Amino acid sequence: MSKKKTLEDIFNDDEFGILDSKPKNSNVKSENERLIESFQEINAFFKKNNREPEATNVSEFKLLSRLKALRNDANKVEILKTYDTHNLLNTKEEVKSVEDILNDDVLGILDTEETLSIFELKNVPSSTERVESDFVAQRKAMKEKDFMPYESMFKDIHKQLRERKISLKRFRNPEKNLKKGNYYVLDGVLLYLEEIDLSRTLEDEPVSDKNRKDGRTRIIFENGTMSNMLYRSIGKQLLDNGHLVTKTEAETAKELFDNVNSVNEKDLETGWIYILKSKSTNQKITTINNLYKIGYSTIPVTERIKNASKEATYLMADVDIIASYKTYNLEAQKFEHLIHRFFAEVCLNIDINDDKGRRITPREWFVVPLPIIDKVIQLILSGDIVNYKYDSTNEVLLKK
Repeated sequence: MSKKKTLEDIFNDDEFGILDSKPKNSNVKSENERLIESFQEINAFFKKNNREPEATNVSEFKLLSRLKALRNDANKVEILKTYDTHNLLNTKEEVKSVEDILNDDVLGILDTEETLSIFELKNVPSSTERVESDFVAQRKAMKEKDFMPYESMFKDIHKQLRERKISLKRFRNPEKNLKKGNYYVLDGVLLYLEEIDLSRTLEDEPVSDKNRKDGRTRIIFENGTMSNMLYRSIGKQLLDNGHLVTKTEAETAKELFDNVNSVNEKDLETGWIYILKSKSTNQKITTINNLYKIGYSTIPVTERIKNASKEATYLMADVDIIASYKTYNLEAQKFEHLIHRFFAEVCLNIDINDDKGRRITPREWFVVPLPIIDKVIQLILSGDIVNYKYDSTNEVLLKK
């Protein structure tokens, strides 16, 4: 009779390795792993777009909401600290941006005149405060009497933002959007670009695509400081973390009119405003009376419409030119915005299909009598359009 094997003998006698099986790894992720993975999605977005997610679409809004929630959770911030390669979780901001203040006003506390006190400027630096370097320029504290006229200007901008008369949009294209007289938000601080001197700082240096004109600016900040930083330096900073304060509709219209009316012998025609009537045989179109297209072209209108029958913007049909007007110094985008806003109630709202079967909704066709269109264009070119509105029910222009 053989000796009974002990449990230890059985393990030691496993010459085929039957008992060497390893425990299976669990596929279930831990809570911390899920947290890190969700934050890495935000990191990936920042790396790809070089900016934080914004509330511009559903996917970005989800990432933005997630990021805000993480910032407000100290425990999660501590766990994610080593993964925060883009400093996205840094919540120690000295100044909250104007946009954040407005967007976070879920209780509507900014809806009363009394609450304008939150915009009072109390952070004017003393003469002993550390001078902050901005590239090659320095921000210097202004004397109270010198800053006083600007203080009311900044308060008015805050008030207009609160009332949604103006808004903030991400700063892009310095060559086009960095202009004297504009307001901007840089790193959460409102500023006024008062002067631009684009004389060369190095006169013997030739101008090229890589070496554009530069010069000093005079910038007033809402915290009571001023700077004379270089034009291209402020442009770079705004591109990195800045917003443009949009103009009111009246200001936009005035800029348009000032440019159009400032014609001199050196100016050349920049384009044509045109009125077109469709030759379409589509019953959806032929049954509409007083249907006209109002647009702007930088090339002769006859050249612009030669392929009308193949373009959805012309309702896939040829057109008749009813009228055209030469323009000088006119910005097409501003003109089209003004026309669309003025005739918004009578804008054509139908869907048509292009030659590839794609559904298109043209937006430059309006149902309005021709004499009214002609009068409106004349009012635009004279600058008087700001004093009128269109009564679509009675088809008349009314003074405001």
